[in-house]
Formats: sequence, C-alpha cells, structure tokens
Amino acid sequence: MKVNLRSTAQLILSRSVRRRIYRYTRWPPVGLVRLGNLRRVKPISLAYGFDRGLPVDRYYIERFLTAHALDIHGHILEIKEDLYGSRFGGDRVTMLDILHPEKGNPAASIVADLTCADHIPTDTFDCIILTQTLHLIYDVRTALATLYRILKPGGVLLTTVSGISKISREDMDRWGHHWSFTTRSSERLFQEFFPETNVKVEAHGNVLAAVAFLHGLASEELRREELDHFDPDYQVLISIRAIKPEASA
Repeated sequence: MKVNLRSTAQLILSRSVRRRIYRYTRWPPVGLVRLGNLRRVKPISLAYGFDRGLPVDRYYIERFLTAHALDIHGHILEIKEDLYGSRFGGDRVTMLDILHPEKGNPAASIVADLTCADHIPTDTFDCIILTQTLHLIYDVRTALATLYRILKPGGVLLTTVSGISKISREDMDRWGHHWSFTTRSSERLFQEFFPETNVKVEAHGNVLAAVAFLHGLASEELRREELDHFDPDYQVLISIRAIKPEASA
C-alpha cells in the first residue's frame, strides 16, 4: 500500500511539491527545531562543564570506576594526581604512586614519559588507573607496552579515552592532543598487548550527552536516564579494562 501511494505521488506531484511535503512531515518540521540556548557558535562552558558541576565524561568515568572498584587494590599507579585511587580503592590501597611526565609536580612520586620509562621496574603495580591520558600521547603503542610491562601478573589496567570531545587546548599547546578513539580502535590497540579474552571495551553516551558535553554542560543538567541511555553511534567516552595474564607456573 505504501509503495503504491509513493508511486502515485510521484506520478501526480512535482518534485518540488514532494520535497515540501517531505520536509513538513518530518518531526520536528524542518526549520522549526528549537535550539534555544544552544543556538550559538561558542560553547556554554569552555571548561568541559567543570565550572557548572560534574562534566559529562567524568560521570561516565566515575560510573566505570565504581563498577570496577574492587580492581583498585594493593600498589596503585595513577597519572598526575590522586584523583580516583584513594577515593575508589579506599583501604584496599596499600601504596599509591603518581606519575607525571615532567618535573615540577609536587604530587608526583615518579617522573617518567610512558614512551621511554625503562627506569620503572617491571611487574610493579597491581592496578593502573589511566583516565583521559592516551589521547595526549602520540606513540600510544609504546606507552601501552610500558603499561603492560609494569603491571604485575594478574594486574589490571583501568583506562578511559576520549571519543566525542572538544580539544584540550592547554594539552594541545603543551604536548599535543593527538587522538580520538572508538570501541573498534580501542579493542584492536589493546589486543596487541593483552589477550583478547582479558580486554573488555565499552562505550558510553548518546547524541544528547554528546551535545551537552561539547557545549560544556554539567552532568547534573541532564536526567540520569538521559545520561545512561546508550547509542553506539555516539561514543562520548570509551572505557577499557585489561588484565595482564597470571605468570605461568
């Protein structure tokens, strides 16, 4: 029936009339979408939403770390600061090291570039928390090889990487903002170092979350069900849990 109606319309209506009918039967009609406060060429916040509350990507990061909090135990390595290790590991953490690539960070106990960090001992850490870092490293394969090496056998690497995101201008100017990731690229990359069965990759986000994040809205400005709805075509954040195999007997 639908095919017959379409064929009839093509016979009796001009192309311009059919085009106008098509436009005005969409919902919302073409030209009547209400963009409101989002009709602007500059974002609402340039600070990812930190100045308004918890950024959308941080909502997903915290949800990921909450789900895998039991992995955060023993000797921990985190990047730049103790942002999540103590918070999610609590009294399960026996030692926590902070890595920074340059001198001058008073919180850092290890100064190292992950692409040339031979001075970090092999098989050292029970868990490495690596949030929003890999996109700043051009040679990601060498960095992952280092992370694999310094994990203890059975140790866990908890990683998050950016999918849909604004450029971090400070990092771009300092050492580079090189990459955006997808679930497919993350799987292929991590499986170069970890066994396939030891790698779990998940994406988080949807079109509304992506728009909110790009505009710098805070997660508190969206409803929980809006944040938690997942659309695989709008990957705001990718999380990766990778386990180094236990040492063979």
